[in-house]
Amino acid sequence: MPDPSTVTATILVLGSEPVMRLVIKETLESVGYTVLATEDVGKATDVLNQSTPDLLIIHPYIEDMPGLEAAKYLKTKCPTMHVLMLAGLIDDDRIENPAELQGFRVFPRPFTAAQLHAEIKEVLSADPQQTPTDQSDIRERTA
Repeated sequence: MPDPSTVTATILVLGSEPVMRLVIKETLESVGYTVLATEDVGKATDVLNQSTPDLLIIHPYIEDMPGLEAAKYLKTKCPTMHVLMLAGLIDDDRIENPAELQGFRVFPRPFTAAQLHAEIKEVLSADPQQTPTDQSDIRERTA
């Protein structure tokens, strides 16, 4: 794992599953990230009104709206924020058209803490407006 003193990003985790939020929050905090976690878009909007996270990690199922729609909405509130969408299956019909992802990165589940941290480092090093969404890239990361 990386040296926590070198990690400076703030991450907003949004998902309806309390265990998923807690595990991701604790895992990322253990390597030095500042993590803000919430279960709905309204609370995520409140977070964005008070801070500017570097990254949004979002689950495709959110109680008050679909994850992709929520990510698009939150991105309008914080255009410099990167977006990492968690997905169980890449062929899942929740992501019917990769062009709809608008530069959001899709990260397949399940994953290890090391894989998540590596993905976050890669996402944060990219231009938030130019994150690749090529389906072949996503499938390679699931192998």
